[in-house]
Amino acid sequence: MSHVGVGPRAVTRSVAFLTAGVLAVPALAGCTSEESSSKPLAAQDVAAASRARISDGGTLRWAADSVPDTLNAFQSDADATTTRIAQAVLPSMYRIDETGSPVRNPDYLESAEVVDTEPKQVVVYKLNQQAVWSDGREIGAADFAAQWRALSGKDSAYWTARNAGYDRIEKIERGANDLEVKVTFSRPYADWQALFTPLYPKDVTGTPDAFNDGARRTLKVSAGPFAVKKVDTKGDRVVLTGNPRWWGEPAKLDQIVLRAVPRDERVSELVAGKLDLAEIDPETADEVGLAAAPRDPATGTPLMGPGGTPAPGPQGRSAAQALRSWAIANGSDEEAAEEEVLAREERQEAQAKARRRQQALSGFEVRKSLEPAYTQLALNGSDGPLADERVRRAVARALDRGKLAKAVLKPLGLPPEPVGSHLALSGQPAYADGSGALGEQNAKEARALLADAGWVSGGPVKKKGGEEAAGAEKADKDRADKADAAEKAEKDAAEQDEQQSGGDDDGTYIVGEDGKNDGGDDAKDGADQESGEKHSSGKNTAQGGAPGAYAPKGTAAPAGSAAAPLAKDGKALTLRFVLPSGPGSETLRTVADRITDMLKEIGIGTEVTKVPDESYFKDHIAAGEYDLALYSWPASAFPATDARPIYAKPVPAADGSLNVAQNYTRVGTDQVDQLFDRAMATLDQKEARDLLRKADSRIWAAAGSVPLYQRPQLVAARKNLANAGAFGFETPGYEDIGFLKKGAQGSRPSAPSSASPSS
Repeated sequence: MSHVGVGPRAVTRSVAFLTAGVLAVPALAGCTSEESSSKPLAAQDVAAASRARISDGGTLRWAADSVPDTLNAFQSDADATTTRIAQAVLPSMYRIDETGSPVRNPDYLESAEVVDTEPKQVVVYKLNQQAVWSDGREIGAADFAAQWRALSGKDSAYWTARNAGYDRIEKIERGANDLEVKVTFSRPYADWQALFTPLYPKDVTGTPDAFNDGARRTLKVSAGPFAVKKVDTKGDRVVLTGNPRWWGEPAKLDQIVLRAVPRDERVSELVAGKLDLAEIDPETADEVGLAAAPRDPATGTPLMGPGGTPAPGPQGRSAAQALRSWAIANGSDEEAAEEEVLAREERQEAQAKARRRQQALSGFEVRKSLEPAYTQLALNGSDGPLADERVRRAVARALDRGKLAKAVLKPLGLPPEPVGSHLALSGQPAYADGSGALGEQNAKEARALLADAGWVSGGPVKKKGGEEAAGAEKADKDRADKADAAEKAEKDAAEQDEQQSGGDDDGTYIVGEDGKNDGGDDAKDGADQESGEKHSSGKNTAQGGAPGAYAPKGTAAPAGSAAAPLAKDGKALTLRFVLPSGPGSETLRTVADRITDMLKEIGIGTEVTKVPDESYFKDHIAAGEYDLALYSWPASAFPATDARPIYAKPVPAADGSLNVAQNYTRVGTDQVDQLFDRAMATLDQKEARDLLRKADSRIWAAAGSVPLYQRPQLVAARKNLANAGAFGFETPGYEDIGFLKKGAQGSRPSAPSSASPSS
């Protein structure tokens, strides 16, 4: 379950799957556009091929997460499949390139430029003279104007998810001719290139009824290389066919069938030959990769079986029959022999099934890159301990983001670099590492922040029945009792030894002394801390004593052990960590386990709650019912517009509730809002980048969310499928996707383009 959202520009960075006091922000001075530009950490992997090498015709069966509830990308229930369909069938004035930047789409737009800034900003679009809707009508100013009126926010009868940018337009007019559209803004708008992508025909946006309901299940008029033929909710599929009125390069495929297939069922569908392209999880990627392993030239079977074990050789039923005959001939119990034969037959059938599965998957390959999205740790600052910025900063500074990124990405052969910005990813123009405003991982300074906030070891903790356990005092008593028990056990053992051998060992246990532990790493394991938590080795055995014995009181704890739990005002510092429980969320749960261990090192406890995928976001993240959570945001080519609602300071609504927009951490500042507003209003790109980087530094400093790593993008693709796979930032060129001609090959990156991996 990704919780990434709906993809670029569909609904403003929607999810499917920040300050107090005087704060020093040391990194701000360095956040300028003078910094060297970054590069994408990984190149796209789509088996790129020229159109000449691709056959005409064919159907691409492409796994999707859903059959969308709406085909209108500007409605709140639009999703990633809505975006995919819109990209294939509707005009887009700008597309996103491999660096995550907007580029003019020549199929629709000959030019677009700001022709005036005073007294008001004016943009003139010159449309491709061949651009027409599928009903034959020219794309023109009427379509632009109808979409503006629908999305401006002035008419509440339109059920829109966003109006950013459209609310700044004052008027839209026909230009010097039918191919010109003149857009005048009431206020300057830096991200004007974000508008009119996708562009719907005026038939869809012209009236509230048409907008709200007319494009939910069908698009009668389109203007892309493909058109919507059928939305089959019963069959869980959407069928796209070539648009006969398309004026650009003709689509190589006859059809694209988007099939709704759950993530945990995709490998079975690949094996069954029912899919050609599917995003997959790491486990499936391993299996697909294994299927491409070298094969025995004589038998054609893989040399390695599932899990890296030798693949079974061809064994028929005759082997089982021979086993039965041998057992009977040698007088073995016939029933036992029969059971052994059945077990042997079951193993053979399982082996044969595994071979058939590998054979089916051998026609696929894994194409991998990094998604234009990052996973973050969200800290709910609305109430509880995390309402205190010092506690949020302590949590953030306890995290080794490099280790977390490495745990997820290194096993996949992807660059294990932590993400350094909330607003852009490496390779995008606005990207700069702003994490210096928070500071590097430092457990000592994290503990100091917690102490400054009043969370200390030894504070009384109230039990449910009103009884008080005296925090560290109780822990000290328990530790002393255990130490006394261990000492007594050692003394008894020593006395017994002395009686038996006359030895003079006094039974004293010295941490780390030779012969007192089992050696190796176990020798480093000292006494458990006041928390009572067991160290990872699970061993701490004094000579003659019992496991779990404590060193004498006052002995220094071993390095790397968990800190004593903290308390304040009768409450332990324990945070609710909410996670999705469904298939596909294993990576999030692994990351959560590591974060839990890192927080334990500074005395913060966690209560992990796993909830159903369908309620994870709606009932917990959006509702604010969590302290810590992991979810992802897509990157945007227009961060000033798209990121503002994610980090804007929540404001009270008329009914007394808090309007958080998309800021589900409930942490924001006036200063961050002002920086976003200034970046959105300037037409100077350098100034806009500087303002965004300053905003990012302040978001880091407030510690409402901690970017961790760019999400891996793993795609199983049929080997002869070209120009499709792990697209990275870039908008797919749907007309160029197709199956290679016999003997032709697509090109793939030999390795992800990356800086040296972080240690």
